[in-house]
Amino acid sequence: MPHTIFLAPVDSGCGLTSLALGLVRALDKRGIRVAFCKPIGQSGNSGNEQSQSDRSPHFIRATTSLRPTNPISLEDAEKLMRESRWDELLEKVIRIFHESVGDADVAIIEGLVPHADSSYAVELNVQLARALSSEIILASSATQITQAEVEDKIEIAAQPFGGIGKKTILGFVINRFPSSTQRCPQEMREEWMSKSRFLPSHRCRLIGVIPENSHLTACRTVDICRYLKAEILHEGALFTRRAKKISLLARTVPNMMHTFVPGAILITPADRSDVILGVAMAALNRIPLAGLILTGDTGFNATIMELCKPAWETDLPVLRVPTNSWETATHLSRMSNEIPIDDIERARETMEFVSTYIDADWIADHTAAPVEVRMSPAAFCFRITELAKKNPRRIILPEGDEPRTIRAAAICAQRNIAQCILLGKPEAIRLAARHHEIDLPDTVELMDAASIREKYISPLVQMRESKGLTPKDAAELLEDNVWLGTVMLALGEVDGLVSGAVHSSANTIRPALQIIKTRADAKVVSSIFFMCLPEQVLIYGDCAVNPNPDAETLADIALQSAESALQFGIPARVAMISYSTGKSGFGADVEKVREATAIAKAKNPKLLLDGPLQYDAAAIPEVAEQKAPHSPVAGKATIFIFPDLNTGNTTYKAVQRSAHVISIGPMLQGLKRPVNDLSRGALIEDIVYTIALTAIQAAQKEIAPFPGIA
Repeated sequence: MPHTIFLAPVDSGCGLTSLALGLVRALDKRGIRVAFCKPIGQSGNSGNEQSQSDRSPHFIRATTSLRPTNPISLEDAEKLMRESRWDELLEKVIRIFHESVGDADVAIIEGLVPHADSSYAVELNVQLARALSSEIILASSATQITQAEVEDKIEIAAQPFGGIGKKTILGFVINRFPSSTQRCPQEMREEWMSKSRFLPSHRCRLIGVIPENSHLTACRTVDICRYLKAEILHEGALFTRRAKKISLLARTVPNMMHTFVPGAILITPADRSDVILGVAMAALNRIPLAGLILTGDTGFNATIMELCKPAWETDLPVLRVPTNSWETATHLSRMSNEIPIDDIERARETMEFVSTYIDADWIADHTAAPVEVRMSPAAFCFRITELAKKNPRRIILPEGDEPRTIRAAAICAQRNIAQCILLGKPEAIRLAARHHEIDLPDTVELMDAASIREKYISPLVQMRESKGLTPKDAAELLEDNVWLGTVMLALGEVDGLVSGAVHSSANTIRPALQIIKTRADAKVVSSIFFMCLPEQVLIYGDCAVNPNPDAETLADIALQSAESALQFGIPARVAMISYSTGKSGFGADVEKVREATAIAKAKNPKLLLDGPLQYDAAAIPEVAEQKAPHSPVAGKATIFIFPDLNTGNTTYKAVQRSAHVISIGPMLQGLKRPVNDLSRGALIEDIVYTIALTAIQAAQKEIAPFPGIA
């Protein structure tokens, strides 16, 4: 997994694209395998119709060998946010990230610039950084403000990311620092740090100070022509000359001679023949003026223009606009200095200049350390949907007319996550879909439970033959769609079952325990929840099935949960939770956890597992340093095994509801075929992801159908 560095703008004038380009170039020159990703695009504000939302990826592709994927458009992102489809948006972001990054060691992620019409940009940047498990570099500009004011802005901008000093904030970079002389990068950083209010006392690094460079902000004459929508009277070197100065010519020619300098854009009324002649003389004297703009609705003297023709042939661009000189100059003063999408020369020069002022050596040293794998909620959801898509499975949903279930089935079909079967009365399912404005794709199968029940009486009797089940009793059981769906699963007609939106856990799990049975390598059936906390996904087990497991059962739950974690890309660091840590507590409950820890370690010595640990010692590094300094798990646990159902269920619900996080599950472990339970308060996305989990379990645990049944 690469180190991801998220470049977050402090203000709208920080030159974010230039900084991103320079950061990529600095690391590339240092020999680091670097990648670039712009997850969500923003249209440029230069007035240039060619300025697009994919400017940064375009410049990266034009100036390097990297091939980043184009971003999601801001319009599409806004639509998903308005419709509260955050999970889908972040999954798209993760997809773009993976496509852009490949096998790079360091990935530079460009955030969104906050504008008055996009006040949500800051919150969206926070969500993107979390989803991509990124460290943050804050980007600011020092134009026309003091160093103290810049640092005030940085401190405020750092708050949504946890504040200056938080581990995830790597540092900051200052662009457009006013400097009368070009000094070496180290000198500029040292000057800033010598006057800094919070460096170096805080855990925050000054990554670079980039001085103002007027040459890099000089646009081409063609950019001005496009911005003003000007008429071209003479093209000349329209595409190569750059505007370094803009002068409004309203005085007599002798009093404006000082404005005839290389790179000058000269603005004058179209009827000022004296000025036009003066500019022509300057051009004939080989002064490479950037251009002449004739203003106003008055006509120019054709004879004068013909007389000046030799001057125009020196490649001087001549433009015409209908606005007066003052309006034209005022309009030009508002022109953005962002790099137009076709100005590759300027992009390349900017990239090289900025790169020389970035402390790439420090970044290289920092990113040389192995990155600790941390599965963010968005990355986890992306992973499970991608895994499910690779080999879509038939998942039966016994609560076929339940509206959330119907919508989840429709989403799964639209996104090719699974082939869902809604079990129930087809007319009732269609009616519920219409009432809730759900468009059911044809690939969602509606199965009439009443018309098929009789077919499964004999198979169920055979499955429960040892228990003396009669055909009459079997028929009664099959009136329950969960039983009907479970028999179909046992026969191999479907690959998995998801229920529980309106049924209790017992209603969902009992049929599976009686006819699906446990795997040979599992002592019990247990459950885990995937807790999608803001910055990473954790696993809680067992929170739904076993009320009071003994030590051996608890050890089995821990081992099953570790296996499940690895199955879904979550690093397995197992904490056996108790009310005491290490040897600090005594009593039957603590001893059970201690014994379970020993059993699990003996069965899998290579697994990172420790206990007993209190929850805070398992989850929080600072507490772990005090309570369990030598533990391989404390402070960084990813799997929390609770000593009993009372503790586990209470904890999961408290975290879910108080922290407002998605909890996916319970996912059942240890069954021969996948059956998964839902909380009756499950959200639609909970159901979608549970279906995806079930499909993945089905694909990875292929077994034969119930023996002896045709």
